[in-house]
Amino acid sequence: VQLQASGGGLVQAGGSLRLSCRVSGLTLSTWTMGWFRQAPGKEREFVAALSWTGSGTYYTDSVKGRFTISRDNAKNTALLQMNSLEPEDTAVYYCAAGRPITTYVRSSSGYHYWGQGTLVTVSS
Repeated sequence: VQLQASGGGLVQAGGSLRLSCRVSGLTLSTWTMGWFRQAPGKEREFVAALSWTGSGTYYTDSVKGRFTISRDNAKNTALLQMNSLEPEDTAVYYCAAGRPITTYVRSSSGYHYWGQGTLVTVSS
């Protein structure tokens, strides 16, 4: 199983980026996909998740209304559309696949497979 994250880069505050996570070795539609991020000197934190059961999407409060998680099953790719970016969004972003129960959907321990990370830098 491989998860390949891409789409990071340098953007000014208020700008947008779309991250992609191409998955091979498993069928994306049967796995919950999550995005996490880790800023310099901080612990990895949950950003967003899309449940494979159809129970919906989950977001951390700081990105609600700005980020949108989705998937393209035909391309076996998870997406994270990030709008109105803020300097506080600067981090390495990781995609992950798992089958966490609802209690653990925001926890990194709920995910089995991880991508290598893509760096997002938002300048003020």
